[in-house]
Amino acid sequence: MKKIVLIISIALIGTSAFSQIEKPVKWSFAIKRESKDEAVVFLKADIQNSWHIYSLDQKDGGPIKTAFTFLPSSAYSLIGKATQPKPYTKFESAFNMNVSYFENAVVFQQKIKLKLGKGTLHGKLEYMTCNNQKCLPPEDLDFAINL
Repeated sequence: MKKIVLIISIALIGTSAFSQIEKPVKWSFAIKRESKDEAVVFLKADIQNSWHIYSLDQKDGGPIKTAFTFLPSSAYSLIGKATQPKPYTKFESAFNMNVSYFENAVVFQQKIKLKLGKGTLHGKLEYMTCNNQKCLPPEDLDFAINL
């Protein structure tokens, strides 16, 4: 009986070691006031070596582009659209099209108008991570930043 329990335990440990979820991107969020009623929200992706995420303006028909949704609030309003640095662009045969992407790290920015002295900015982001061998399913992430 002890041998059966030991074999099952080893099998479960081995299975869980191989089925760990890959997380090649770590996100961080910050805000910087530019004046008493304006600020910039920074959304930073630290991307593991050999992986990449796609730009905000990736064309439809290919990988999932990175997208941010800022939930409506009486504490702030958006000024324009989120911005990004210039992405790399190359043809990816897996999608049969040119794709725009970021490697290593990228910081996206969103300007906001502050309406109240304090509050919390709540948002969601969606992104897709790929390397030269595979793509992971798109991920959704909720975030909150104190204003």
